[in-house]
Amino acid sequence: MLRVLAVDDEKPLLEELLYLLRSDPRVHSADGASDATEALRRITRALETGPDGADGIDVVFLDIHMAGLTGLDIARLLAGFARPPLIVFVTAHEGFAVQAFDLKAVDYVLKPVRPERLAEAVRRVCAQLDRSTQGPPAASPEAAAPAAPAVPAARRPAPEPGVADRAPDQIAVELGGVTRFVAIDDIAYVEAQGDYARLHTDEGSHLVRIPLSTLEERWAARGFVRIHRRHLVALGRIDELRLDAGTTTVRVGSAELQVSRRHARELRDLLMRQATG
Repeated sequence: MLRVLAVDDEKPLLEELLYLLRSDPRVHSADGASDATEALRRITRALETGPDGADGIDVVFLDIHMAGLTGLDIARLLAGFARPPLIVFVTAHEGFAVQAFDLKAVDYVLKPVRPERLAEAVRRVCAQLDRSTQGPPAASPEAAAPAAPAVPAARRPAPEPGVADRAPDQIAVELGGVTRFVAIDDIAYVEAQGDYARLHTDEGSHLVRIPLSTLEERWAARGFVRIHRRHLVALGRIDELRLDAGTTTVRVGSAELQVSRRHARELRDLLMRQATG
């Protein structure tokens, strides 16, 4: 049975998270902390009394963006202890997934939190705790064989679908609670919608919680170019470039997109170079 500390500086979200955690039969207790200072005080007390003490904490469900120290700061501090509690990040931002897993997070759950997704995070925590209490498996004859070379962390698939790209050629999107993977080559253009981006393919569109500027940097090497503060376009999907009364537009499939003046000359140069090989 898990002893949980949930940390979030938005009280309604913290109360909802605690409600869901306390509804899980695998959770023995779930307490909340509304800021990083309170969270560190409770975690420090738990570490002082030991994992079997009355104040013990098995796992911290941790928001990232908070006033003062961030959730990532707290995780870095905990990494210096011999036996810290496990960490599950619960956040509205996809962009910190790589840092989170570098800090050995068990899971990375996106807000708004779905009960079934939180239940999966609890399952992963229980599985990891079970593995740590069982210790390493007994040696077998095969264990004496040379180990295969480790795969560099940068080449491993993202630990959790829906958080980051599954592979360099795909991006995870969620629709109705189902995670699917869209090939980046299938994306014709991307439209900014606040802190979100809408990916347009021939079959439809998908909303992801990633800023357009992040995708611009990530996909520059894949031929995506910024044509406007609102649009990022796959260069190879541009069917037509038009100049009419000083206004530049491009046609991408059935969509006609405006090109800002600051990007027009660079775009024309890129298209000319592409046309001439």
